[in-house]
Amino acid sequence: MTQPTDKVPAGPPEAIKAIPVRHYGRYVAAVIVLALLALFANAVAGADLRWSAVGDFFFDDQVLTGVKNTIVVSVLSMIIGLVLGIVLAVMRMSKNPVTSSVAWGYIWFFRGTPVYVQLLLWFNLALIFPILNIMPIYKDEMTDVMTPFMAALLGLGLNEAAYMAEICRAGIQSVDEGQTEASQALGMTNSQNMRRIVLPQAMRVIVPPTGNEFINLLKTSSLCAVVMYEETLRKAQNIGNNSGAVVELLLVATIWYLIITTVFSIGQYYLERRYARGSLRQLPETPWQRVRRNVLTLSRGTGSGAQGA
Repeated sequence: MTQPTDKVPAGPPEAIKAIPVRHYGRYVAAVIVLALLALFANAVAGADLRWSAVGDFFFDDQVLTGVKNTIVVSVLSMIIGLVLGIVLAVMRMSKNPVTSSVAWGYIWFFRGTPVYVQLLLWFNLALIFPILNIMPIYKDEMTDVMTPFMAALLGLGLNEAAYMAEICRAGIQSVDEGQTEASQALGMTNSQNMRRIVLPQAMRVIVPPTGNEFINLLKTSSLCAVVMYEETLRKAQNIGNNSGAVVELLLVATIWYLIITTVFSIGQYYLERRYARGSLRQLPETPWQRVRRNVLTLSRGTGSGAQGA
């Protein structure tokens, strides 16, 4: 008769002591970054700046007017760019060689020239076309038509359309061709297929880069100062030149641009989250949801600790 070879351990197994790996490089990097931040803070503290002027002019009526003009021209330019971009994207993918070539030429021109130059061209259009003459509809002097606002709107909107056309084209091409074939089998026209089938699915690809384009457009609107459009930067420069606080007013403009872009970035985040519902099984937590979860976890941990004590 054989004896069993398995032996019952005399006591509980010894606990494993896990020794974390030390990342000395992280410590060195943290020290370097903190040292650089300290040097930067020391330089700012020693700079010859009138910080009181930043507070005095931050809510100045002219500055607020410039902020409003920045938002207005940016939103309207983005609407023009988005609508025209969708049209150009459809034209670019058309089997008609004329429409596809025209769309390609438009995108080639506006992507290949700086926005600064385009703004100057629109603003000085009266030098070569003194009269705007649309025979049966409208006739007026170009200087009355091409105002600083109109030059800024056309310069930004038409340039943005070229980039939005490529973004929309990428989004449309991301939709499987079987979706189009199925809609055609159901008797839908091309326009119905585009509006009801393709574009709703393409939005998931189109929205993220569109949000980035709009944030970039908000900052690019500062170039409109060259066409005398009274946006945030030009208002700040005018006040700074008159008051002598040039750098202080530039800081005011910088802070306002940061506020505007932050607000619209939050909106972009929730818009992307909405269009991601069809592709993700579970949406990631929002920052507010993460804060609530961490607070609840901390409070429960404190409560259980108090009860144990």
